[in-house]
Amino acid sequence: MNAPRKIAQKIAQVDPFHAMAIGRLAYELQAEGRDVIHMEYGQPSTGAPAAAIAAAHKVLDSDPGGYWESTELLDRIARHYAEAYGVSVDREQVILTCGASPAFVLALTSLFAPGARVALARPGYVAYRNTLKTLYLEPVEMPCGPAERYQVTAAALDALDPVPDGLILASPANPTGTVIAPEELAAIAEVCRRKNIRVVSDEIYHGLTYGDAAQSTLQHLPEAVIVNSFSKYYSMAGWRLGWLVVPPEVVAAARARMNNLFLTPSVLAQHAGLIAMDSTEELEGHLHTYARNRELLLAALPRLGLSEIAPPDGAFYIYADIGHLTNDSLAFCRQLLRDTGVATAPGIDFDPVDGHRYFRMSFAVSTPLIEQAIERMAEWFAAR
Repeated sequence: MNAPRKIAQKIAQVDPFHAMAIGRLAYELQAEGRDVIHMEYGQPSTGAPAAAIAAAHKVLDSDPGGYWESTELLDRIARHYAEAYGVSVDREQVILTCGASPAFVLALTSLFAPGARVALARPGYVAYRNTLKTLYLEPVEMPCGPAERYQVTAAALDALDPVPDGLILASPANPTGTVIAPEELAAIAEVCRRKNIRVVSDEIYHGLTYGDAAQSTLQHLPEAVIVNSFSKYYSMAGWRLGWLVVPPEVVAAARARMNNLFLTPSVLAQHAGLIAMDSTEELEGHLHTYARNRELLLAALPRLGLSEIAPPDGAFYIYADIGHLTNDSLAFCRQLLRDTGVATAPGIDFDPVDGHRYFRMSFAVSTPLIEQAIERMAEWFAAR
């Protein structure tokens, strides 16, 4: 009778992903006939590039599929680092994954043993914290507010005692959209090199910036592990395709984990992803839409009483302070959805300490939907 209880006590305690619950409620309301605007999920509302979809149709007719890793795609990703960042990456350092989430599992289990301490910004993507917990790693959350532009700083990292074993960076970041300035990224890399802190850099929102392009951590720290995906810039979230870039000494460990835990990514996704990487004109069109949506929201938010927001330098999010309206961001998002049909994400997903006073809106939808959302929210916020 006691054995199951002892086993259960060893299972990692993982927090819920509340935005998913908001999404379920949103789809329930839609099933009832309500008109819902989905701004709760961090996913483009557009599909894969047309040429990528056309290539996938051809593959369906000619390729039975199987366990396969595209050497063409590996080469294309390696070339991307030379073209975009001026850094040399060998094909063997690239590991294709079933999206960024498995890539994080590979990265963390290849670098750290259970019990290792890994630092990260708070607020930050909910799955960072929960994946660390699942793998019996200890999250060391660093509070980052407006003074730090919601990002880890070299000074704060250098001051941590004891020194963490690892660091997760995200630039542009989720939920804030903030980008780490090049000089700060270089300073963070110097601290990590000096103190032997292993870095996992989430670069899933690269390509989605509204000023200067974000730098890769590889430009400052060649031994960093890079996570990226086709889900955001390439608009292929449902295809579940991502990649990991690892230093040569980590290749064998990461590849063994990929092959044993996940085998290979989808054959169809790999063929489509290769074409997507050169569908620049269409993808930049999506970025122009996001930029317009961002402008509309930044102009409208002060009229809604939302004047304190994180600087959305990149990605497609607005992270706003609603502490003058509520002390329960989850209840707030539920009520906003029920009353207006606008679905958003509660801040408690991203910050378990201060997130009760924040919420996140994704503007990766069409511009007409952004205009509708602003119109619906204006009267609702005014009433409060």
